Amino acid sequence: MDNQPIRVLQVVTYMGRGGLETMIMNYYRHVDRSKVQFDFLVHRFERADYDDEIEALGGTIYRLPRLVPWSRNYCGALNNFFEGHPEYHIVHVHQDCLSSIILKAAAHHNVPVRIAHSHNINQDRNFKYPVKLYYRRQITQYATHLFACGQEAGAWMFRGAPFQVLNNAIDTRMYQHNPERAIHVRKALGIPSDCFLVGHVGRFAPQKNHKFLLNIFAEIQKKKPDTLLLLIGDGSLHNEIEVQAQRLGLDRSVIFTGIRSDIPDLMQAMDVFVFPSLYEGLPVTMIEAQAAGLPCFISDKVPLECKITDLVTQIPLQASAEQWAEKILAAQNPERKDTYNEIVAAGFDIVENAKWLQDFYLKQWKGKE
Repeated sequence: MDNQPIRVLQVVTYMGRGGLETMIMNYYRHVDRSKVQFDFLVHRFERADYDDEIEALGGTIYRLPRLVPWSRNYCGALNNFFEGHPEYHIVHVHQDCLSSIILKAAAHHNVPVRIAHSHNINQDRNFKYPVKLYYRRQITQYATHLFACGQEAGAWMFRGAPFQVLNNAIDTRMYQHNPERAIHVRKALGIPSDCFLVGHVGRFAPQKNHKFLLNIFAEIQKKKPDTLLLLIGDGSLHNEIEVQAQRLGLDRSVIFTGIRSDIPDLMQAMDVFVFPSLYEGLPVTMIEAQAAGLPCFISDKVPLECKITDLVTQIPLQASAEQWAEKILAAQNPERKDTYNEIVAAGFDIVENAKWLQDFYLKQWKGKE
């Protein structure tokens, strides 16, 4: 190694501010980068939110075309990459079902350590779904190690093969509730101090179920008109959700922040966190919300593994929007809870988790030298 850090290739779609990307960055910030350095193979040519920080931390970003398994252009570019970069002995792939495409190419080019990492318990049921299931079957054939964010995510992706759970860990202290921060954030957003603020963090995609979230909020508004909804994130359905808010007469009551880097501060301002997803792995935002002491209301499609405090209430998706609203309004004006010790005890603080991953990479490297 010549006293140089080992370089681990993280393979993702792009490094925007999504859940899995935020998880990777949490680990990247907390490993000893004199021993382990992350580089990134992404599938977008445009720059993304975390790119500047990655480069500031010493990482290199390589770019490929969009991942299309049957594209000669893509497969040629992928093979050319591994042909030209024999220095990577560890490849950590975060492409869910399509991870097998990268893993197969890595195996063909004799990369000795090939990690597949599951971040979800399902996929969108669109025309791509059968294709994804086909490639999912090949993951265990080409991976040397299997990681998952939770038990359900690993069971769904790896179909009975043994895997290692790597927690979606966070820097817990960043999320501890501070009333002064809450006041400052509300002032900056123009939110009255006595307003009941419903919060959500997630990309605008079918999985996150924003349409139902707006219906829930409409019912809350009927019962408590001075309530606001804070939606943090962006995505392909953003305009559609804005139109729905207007149609429901909620456009003055819904705050669209776009993508933000100050999630710990924004969570200080919320009163409750609502997460009616159609499916999830083990969402890092749920760990963050609990660390901020927020009462959380999740669908029954979100694994209960994320319930690491008594702040989480699970509600069936079959329940009506009115039933959701009633449960959420029952949590008005709660005394904010300090959950720091619970988050750490549950194993979701980043310090120990990053040390474990660092030691895993080093052990694998030494074993392959």
